[in-house]
Amino acid sequence: MGTNRKKWIRWPAPPFSGVPGFRASGERRSTDFPPADCTGQSAGADFRSPLRDFLRTETGSAAVLVAAAVVALLWANTEPAAYTSFWETHLSVGIGARGLSLPLREWINSGLMALFFFVVGLEARREFDVGELRDRRRLVLPLVAGISGMAVPIALYLAVNAGHPSAHGWGAAMSTDTAFALGMLAVVGRRLPNGLRIFILTITVVDDFLSLGVIAVAYSEQVEAPALLLSIGVFGVVLLVRALKVRRGLVYALLAVVAWAALLKSGVDPVVIGLAMGLLTYAYPAAREDLEHATGLFRSFREQPTPELERSVRAGLASALSPNDRLQGLFHPWTSYLVVPLFALANTGIPLDAEQLERAFTSPVTLGILVAFVLGKPLGIVGASAVTYWLSRGRLRPPVGWGAVTAGGTLAGTGFTVSLLIATLAFDGTLLQDAKIGILSALVASFLSSRLVTAVIAALPVSLRQRALLGDAEAITDLVVPVDPDRDHVRGPRDAPVTVVEYGDYECPYCGQAEPVVRELLGDFGDVRYVWRHLPLTDVHVHAQLAAEAAEAAAAQGRYWDMHDRLFSHQGALRLDDLRKYAADLGLDTERFDQDLRSHRGSGRIAEDVESADRSGVAGTPTFFVNGRRHHGAYDITGLSAAVRAARERAAADARRDR
Repeated sequence: MGTNRKKWIRWPAPPFSGVPGFRASGERRSTDFPPADCTGQSAGADFRSPLRDFLRTETGSAAVLVAAAVVALLWANTEPAAYTSFWETHLSVGIGARGLSLPLREWINSGLMALFFFVVGLEARREFDVGELRDRRRLVLPLVAGISGMAVPIALYLAVNAGHPSAHGWGAAMSTDTAFALGMLAVVGRRLPNGLRIFILTITVVDDFLSLGVIAVAYSEQVEAPALLLSIGVFGVVLLVRALKVRRGLVYALLAVVAWAALLKSGVDPVVIGLAMGLLTYAYPAAREDLEHATGLFRSFREQPTPELERSVRAGLASALSPNDRLQGLFHPWTSYLVVPLFALANTGIPLDAEQLERAFTSPVTLGILVAFVLGKPLGIVGASAVTYWLSRGRLRPPVGWGAVTAGGTLAGTGFTVSLLIATLAFDGTLLQDAKIGILSALVASFLSSRLVTAVIAALPVSLRQRALLGDAEAITDLVVPVDPDRDHVRGPRDAPVTVVEYGDYECPYCGQAEPVVRELLGDFGDVRYVWRHLPLTDVHVHAQLAAEAAEAAAAQGRYWDMHDRLFSHQGALRLDDLRKYAADLGLDTERFDQDLRSHRGSGRIAEDVESADRSGVAGTPTFFVNGRRHHGAYDITGLSAAVRAARERAAADARRDR
């Protein structure tokens, strides 16, 4: 008892007028009191984007990464002998007479880093299946930019190191660090478009994938063929198990560990298996049928809380999410906040003094890495993007403006994790120390050059600044069924440049929380139109379908928005008698209204909305789309206003392009 209490709350009158169909009732509403953070959803759907979560975690982990690098430098310069001996301590793991004995640093570089690349592979696969890269045309330009963004730095490094034995360390001068790049973007690029984050992320995934190929081919020890063939055979078994649709994670984990051990014995760097396993892991949005099945299991458990049903509920909830989403949510925080910082702690500790710094900055290794990252990365990325744009006659263009692409190129000059990994494979002694100094110096130089680029962009006139940031690429559309003003329920100017679509449920408490936010949004922006589409979640809200049909019955008499407002004003009273009373209060023809409800006249229209939601990957309510792009994040006035402003700027850029 007392677990489903209702609260009476009074919503303030909306601060606007003149919106067609709006009626300020100021009435009390009986509703389940939702959380106050405006981020919830009904039907158990996760309102947050996996990509947004990924970026947020990477951004936060950059600070931890910097701290670990600083600690390593302090440790190595105060207690150099203790630092070296600690990481050279051997750790043995074995079963019976067989086992592995590796230094702690090697366990991190070859073991834990395989988990890091597994997460990189997961994110790459998710973007390919359900993210920006599901439109395969959008893969071409970042792929070319990623390859060029490695080739140009390599060429510059080889030019600086020509004739020196250090030339074989070219692999240390080519790879961007995802955590640092996105972390610095959060610091220097708060006004840069969101599309730049995805562009950088795609480039870094290409970067990491090719870097692992370089490690496997150019920086592996003498290869032992039997162990390599064993690892290939085990990976073949992984493909077979996947084809048989086996969903037991333990099976894949055991096979991955065997393949990792075989690669380690073969002399090929075993982190390759991590990326391969991540790329094999499917990503897909939660399906309505799976969510309804999970709801049914939970109801069964509520009626009979047995251990068997508890296991069924957990399995049902897990199966509603894709393996990619579950594994990324499980491992990504660990790799970002533990694995990569441990890698930094184990590998960035180098003794620093004036004599060593003077020697390093005359060393071709340090200078080659510095030039490669600070000049080679932006030249390679921006140059390849421009050439691709020109050769395709504008059909292939970056998702952001050229100013933002330039900022992305300078941010991509942050080599750290993979660069240090390759440096430890290619060098030792003094050359390794010079390489580490070059990598750390490039981080600082890239940060400063990125600040310079963003400052130049900020100094441009408004029209030029918007063009430099947004460009003229067509935005990908998440809303599969476009808005039809002659069919959809529209509130606001029909020809408004910004359209906000909400899939909602009249009994959903989170939709009730979002409703006054939408009203305020329409009051603040006179050039926004709002569209409501029905998504009654009948498995959790028993009156939602009837309420939606009541709104359609009112629409048949030209009073849709009046009934819409009345239903939200009384979310806790949506029975048939309640709906009849609302119709009478609104002055509707109650006999016709009652007949439309009995004949389910509006059910076909509602079914069309539900089908359009399914086609757009919508599983929970409320779900918002702003100019066809799904809105990820809080649906408070701040979050939605920011999305509307961005859409308005994009619409203005599109209008300029069309002219």
